[in-house]
Amino acid sequence: MVTEQILNKLIASLSSLPGVGKKSALRIGFYLLRLEKKSFDDFISNLLLVRDSITFCESCGSITDKKICDICSSPDRLTNMICVVEKPEDVIFIERTGEIKGKYHVLDGVISPLDGIGPDKIRIRELLQRLKDNPVEELLIATNPTIQGDATASYISTILKDTNIKITRIAHGVTVGSTLEYADQYTLSKAIKSRNTI
Repeated sequence: MVTEQILNKLIASLSSLPGVGKKSALRIGFYLLRLEKKSFDDFISNLLLVRDSITFCESCGSITDKKICDICSSPDRLTNMICVVEKPEDVIFIERTGEIKGKYHVLDGVISPLDGIGPDKIRIRELLQRLKDNPVEELLIATNPTIQGDATASYISTILKDTNIKITRIAHGVTVGSTLEYADQYTLSKAIKSRNTI
């Protein structure tokens, strides 16, 4: 039963990935086993390349293959506006909209007292240092519309309330194209509070 033990190790590794359950891990495992050797070797090579080449920007905390990412070092980006996000991948999602002309700051998480994560466990200190070193007019807080994301946004806006920085928050609420019956109470409540004049 050595084969089963080896397969179980592969499934355990794959199912440790976010969003991958044991059934999906088994399916992915068999897909990898069926790959031609060159395709499999390319897959492994790309994983190793990402692991060995990708790091985090020393300024904003986003992913990069340099000390300072292309967004932070670009002379075309606005220096007076910073968009604050939870995770490096959020920068990619927001960049695809083409709406942000400024720079970013990745918090690497959110405040979550139940999980033992306070303000000192995420990159708020680094954010405050950036704001001290560079004049910023607007800080757009784009944390997720969750209780933890809202608590983090509230904490940041509170500690910056006595500054001249304009603190904004991304609007959130009912998804465009959906109906009210499918919106949960929290989402619907946020949508009502974030209402606009038309």
